[in-house]
Amino acid sequence: MYTALPRPLPAAAEAETVTHLEIEPSILYFGTPVVLLSTENQDGSFNLAPISSAWALGHTVVIGLGREGQTAHNLGSRPDLVISLPAPAQWPSVERLAPLTGRNPVPASKPEGCRFEPDKFAAAGLTGEPSQLVRPPRVAGCPIQLEARAARVRPDASGDFVIVEAVVRKVHADSRIVVPGTDHIDPAAWSPLVYNFRHYFGLGPELGHSYRTQTPPDAKEPAS
Repeated sequence: MYTALPRPLPAAAEAETVTHLEIEPSILYFGTPVVLLSTENQDGSFNLAPISSAWALGHTVVIGLGREGQTAHNLGSRPDLVISLPAPAQWPSVERLAPLTGRNPVPASKPEGCRFEPDKFAAAGLTGEPSQLVRPPRVAGCPIQLEARAARVRPDASGDFVIVEAVVRKVHADSRIVVPGTDHIDPAAWSPLVYNFRHYFGLGPELGHSYRTQTPPDAKEPAS
């Protein structure tokens, strides 16, 4: 059985004195993954939106959305969606989506410079590909694509956002990031696009791993 041993901090780090400042940042995107959400518009066309507030709990993905955006509007009555996770190199396409909205007229709550765009896939230089269980398309080229259905859509505590609990029904993964012969994503091969205080990053070198991992470094190749 593989046992992961904790890695102690260097003595210099243990003895280091840290000075904290009290600050009031405008946002708290302290290194969150970027996802692209495909949803269905009322007329049967599809909306595509970049989201930087998403996390997974088992096979449920919890998503935070602006209350007046097209994605929240769509999920209120059409619960199917696709959660596509772009690779770091796809950040320019994500950024091309950032100033666009599927709402017309543009909601007053949207940032200055935001404009209506009915075909966000084309505007971002992205292509949709058919899903298997839901109507919204997957984003072609994204290494991980999750077909899902919103089980709950509710306001957050502030009233400015909605929180979506989406149950994942099917997972599509680029074969190059899957450990051969398994259903596991190889964390050494997959790097999410991370939104770090409104800047885009990929992952750096691996520092270590959890004792619960099913893909330790010496067990990624299946036994022959």
